[in-house]
Amino acid sequence: MFKSKKGSTKIDSLIGQGTTVKGDISFAGGLRIDGTVVGRVSASDPKSGTLVISEKARIEGSVQCSHLIHNGEIAGPIEVLQYVELQAKARIIGDLSYKTLEMHAGAMIEGKLLYLNNGKREEVDPASVATVQG
Repeated sequence: MFKSKKGSTKIDSLIGQGTTVKGDISFAGGLRIDGTVVGRVSASDPKSGTLVISEKARIEGSVQCSHLIHNGEIAGPIEVLQYVELQAKARIIGDLSYKTLEMHAGAMIEGKLLYLNNGKREEVDPASVATVQG
């Protein structure tokens, strides 16, 4: 069990640092990635899958889950049906579709933000996003 800022996150599977997986991954429950995945990563039930991407992790492919806690690098489109937390070292190269987003200072997205509103994607105008400086 790993702790996140929002409470506890149950991790059922782990891809360790130094490990590279080539191919698509379908997971149930919680998956933590500390290594590299080249392929699609998706929750078998996208309404209940939690994905944790550590600072050293990298995914080259699409991602689909219900909850994402991200602090590594993802190169590909991402769809998160519920909650996304982008921690300070998070890097995304691709579009991010989300329902709720928390983005820490230092996180980076090279792509579009697409808000999921009742199953429909709405592009977010970057000028309308509030910025907090401190």
